[in-house]
Amino acid sequence: MIIPKSKSKLVTIIIHILIWGVFGMIYFFQPLTWNIAVPYQLWIKNSIILALLVIAFYFNSSVLVPKFLLKNRTSIYFLIVIGVAATIVLLNSYADGLLNLHQLLDEAFHKSGPPPKHHNRNHDWDIFIISTTALVLGISTSITAIQKWQNDKQMHQQMEQDRISSELSFLKAQINPHFFFNTLNNIYALTLVNADTSRKAIHQLSRMMRYVLYDTQNSTTQLSQEIAFIKDYISLMQLRLTDAVKIDFASPASLKDVQVAPMIFLPFVENAFKHGVSAIQPSYINISIEQKDNSLELKVNNTINKEQNNNLEESSGIGLNNTRRRLDLLYPGKYTLLINENTTDNIYSVHLTLDLS
Repeated sequence: MIIPKSKSKLVTIIIHILIWGVFGMIYFFQPLTWNIAVPYQLWIKNSIILALLVIAFYFNSSVLVPKFLLKNRTSIYFLIVIGVAATIVLLNSYADGLLNLHQLLDEAFHKSGPPPKHHNRNHDWDIFIISTTALVLGISTSITAIQKWQNDKQMHQQMEQDRISSELSFLKAQINPHFFFNTLNNIYALTLVNADTSRKAIHQLSRMMRYVLYDTQNSTTQLSQEIAFIKDYISLMQLRLTDAVKIDFASPASLKDVQVAPMIFLPFVENAFKHGVSAIQPSYINISIEQKDNSLELKVNNTINKEQNNNLEESSGIGLNNTRRRLDLLYPGKYTLLINENTTDNIYSVHLTLDLS
């Protein structure tokens, strides 16, 4: 899932506000718990240190991490980070001396009571500065690395989506001419037999072309439209068949309209007419579309015409192969396709199940 840039920016801003809110409370709320009259010089020093931490945070995230750490210049990165931390510690000590802060704090604490035995506030404060500096730099590095990983992941996902979209457009462009080429061949053969019937076929074909050219431009279409298209196709194919070929088509009685990939069923139906119709022997084609909760099933059973190539899988043309690829791209892990060629009984069956949840 790709997070919108505006939402990602908002999350980043909130995270940064929370980070500096916490460190602000550490530096400006903690002295209030000492139960002393805090000298104003401490607030000046803490403001300076907090400003230095802010500078170190964004210098690390915008310069050091992308230019050194993420480019495998790890040794140089850690040397510079250690230098930045040491600079902050030294400036902290310099500010203490410049503001005479140690003496002012000692006087304030003496007024509130004697300090605990073996207690060195200056040493504790230095450790505190080192710890917070390391924590700030660590958080800066972690956030920048995670953001870089997320950006790379989003870019990869976007590129993958673009690639899939381009491949699907290419596959669909192959299916449409393939379908029309076969249909026009059928109509051409029909014109030699019955001109009136061929005119009816051309009218049906024009209606089907309108659906393909205008109604399937989106990535999905309504199931009812797809079923209507299949019905038109079957009707068109029946115009050239004799009574020796039995066609049976069944669709859901109470249809619940859902979105499906356009022309996803056509290659299987077309394949049945291409290889299941015999001009000299009785043959049949049974097609059914069933809807069960969030699943959609297509079942196609037809006789095998021995006049065609023996291996239907190899002779089915680009339509069936492209449909397999479209299914992989559009319904990854959400479809099952079972194809069985029973040469003993001369039966070819297809069972496609789509999970639309």
